[in-house]
Amino acid sequence: QVQLVESGGGLVHTGGSLRLSCVASEIAFSTYVMGWYRQAPGKQREFVAIISTGGITNYANSVYGRFTCSRDNAKNTVYLQMNSLKPEDTAVYYCNAHPTRTTHADYWGQGTQVTVSS
Repeated sequence: QVQLVESGGGLVHTGGSLRLSCVASEIAFSTYVMGWYRQAPGKQREFVAIISTGGITNYANSVYGRFTCSRDNAKNTVYLQMNSLKPEDTAVYYCNAHPTRTTHADYWGQGTQVTVSS
């Protein structure tokens, strides 16, 4: 059974840092584009960051220069290093796995809560 399990969320003050991790199981991890999305209360889920199978990254404008996405294919893990956190970063953060060699639907994790206090 495919699983994406996020961890690393929590409560932090403005300007603080957190590192999210997402461990994938039962997928050919290196063949998936991995991404992070977030959903704040009352808002739609939005794109945060993405990393290609070759390690190329792309970020939402709102997090560019503060967040860094990386992956370790040997550990089936994708990371999101979040620095200079702001209250508007408060959301549930979801890990996403998008296949590049098949046509099945994306996989999603269960989410991890990040709360930034002002």
